[in-house]
Amino acid sequence: MLKQQLNLKLSQKLSPQQIQLMKLIQLPTQAFEQRIKQELEENPALEDGKLETKDEYEEYEDDYNERDREDEGTESIEAEIDVDEYLSDDEVPNYRLQANNYSPDDDEKSVPYASGTSFTQYLTTQLSTLRFDETEEKIAAFLVGSVDESGYLRRELQDVVDDLAFTQNIYTDEDSVEKVLKKVQELDPAGVGARSLQECLLIQLRRKEPTKAVELAEDILDRSFDQFSKKHYTKIISRHDISEDELREAIDVIEHLNPKPGGSYSGNTRMVEHVIPDFTIKIVDGDLELSLNGRNAPQMHVSRDYSDMLKGYKESKEKTKAQKDAVMFIKQKLDAAKWFIEAIQQRQQTLMVTMSAIMNYQKEYFLTGDERNLRPMILKDIADEIEMDVSTVSRVANSKYVDTPYGTKLIKEFFSESMKNDQGEDVSTREIKKILEMSIEEEDKRKPLTDEKLAKVLKDKGYPIARRTVAKYREQLDISVARLRKEI
Repeated sequence: MLKQQLNLKLSQKLSPQQIQLMKLIQLPTQAFEQRIKQELEENPALEDGKLETKDEYEEYEDDYNERDREDEGTESIEAEIDVDEYLSDDEVPNYRLQANNYSPDDDEKSVPYASGTSFTQYLTTQLSTLRFDETEEKIAAFLVGSVDESGYLRRELQDVVDDLAFTQNIYTDEDSVEKVLKKVQELDPAGVGARSLQECLLIQLRRKEPTKAVELAEDILDRSFDQFSKKHYTKIISRHDISEDELREAIDVIEHLNPKPGGSYSGNTRMVEHVIPDFTIKIVDGDLELSLNGRNAPQMHVSRDYSDMLKGYKESKEKTKAQKDAVMFIKQKLDAAKWFIEAIQQRQQTLMVTMSAIMNYQKEYFLTGDERNLRPMILKDIADEIEMDVSTVSRVANSKYVDTPYGTKLIKEFFSESMKNDQGEDVSTREIKKILEMSIEEEDKRKPLTDEKLAKVLKDKGYPIARRTVAKYREQLDISVARLRKEI
């Protein structure tokens, strides 16, 4: 049996241009420059740099207008393209993207990258200083290649044995691999090739000049590593029959060891992203002054050569198929260039409007630099202020940095939820976290404050929050529990 149904569906689809605009807004300054470079390479109708003088373009436009009147009534273009639109519109310097609100420090700066050998290459070079037979040398090279950037060998020896058999055609056993590993652990920096933190610290201690404190530190790590990591100092004193002062000296030795020997290698050439502030906020005569980084305001225009191509097509009496195909290609590139220039302009406006709203909302903080003056602020507050979508504000906040008198800050750090204090006023959770951090810094390190006691301290200061909330904020601040903060 056949049935007829009528379904109503409401949907909203974004155009490709809108999607690309949102992607442009999300890009930070450095990535934005790369995107412009990519577009310039892909679209020959788009050019960077200043436009020619206005007088020249006005003369150029008048010439075309005169020719347009002469050609009235001529053959229409079968490709359904209004050539006049491209000849007159794109030549007028309407898309000149200059901004008077850019930072004075917007010169093109190149970021030098250090060249050198990798950490693995550094270790491999040292292997030549050790005595190996042919098989051991291959095993040692394989072990060095398995060491991670922190300097650890985070693989079971049995797995190494299996990989050597399958990839290197070397058949050996765990004892032989461990024998070679002990030699690899003699390489610099001290502690490299360790399979655990305990082994890493012990390797470093064994290279130190043997003193009473060093020997005690080695004994503690060897016999009481779990108790030491959990800071059960009373148990350690009892087990090793030592005084509190002796334990303090041993702890001082251990604290000066390097838990990540690979990280200390000066030739480590990992790519580091350099932050370029997108905005600058300055205090001028007691008022805030916002400026956009000049790199976000490039000077771009549509290529005049492509307009000349359209001119040649317009003046030709016979329109061949090849010419029409060429005009369609030119139209596509001109449309893309026109949109891209407009999108950049819209991006600038969106960034400035959004950041201005944030600056005015957090004016007290930007004037003082005190995080306790941060007002509770969510994305919707700014979105309602500038009458834009929350997603647009999110794209600006998540990836942009602002240079303030108090350092370079990620914009999203200014957003926080609100809580009620004992007076019923809304306060930022950032303010509470700051006070929590200060309370922990001022505590007696011999008797650190538990989460319950910290909750009582905050309550006495006018912030009644639960113990579990204190624990959550403490973890967000990357602060250990009271037991692990204990010192002797």
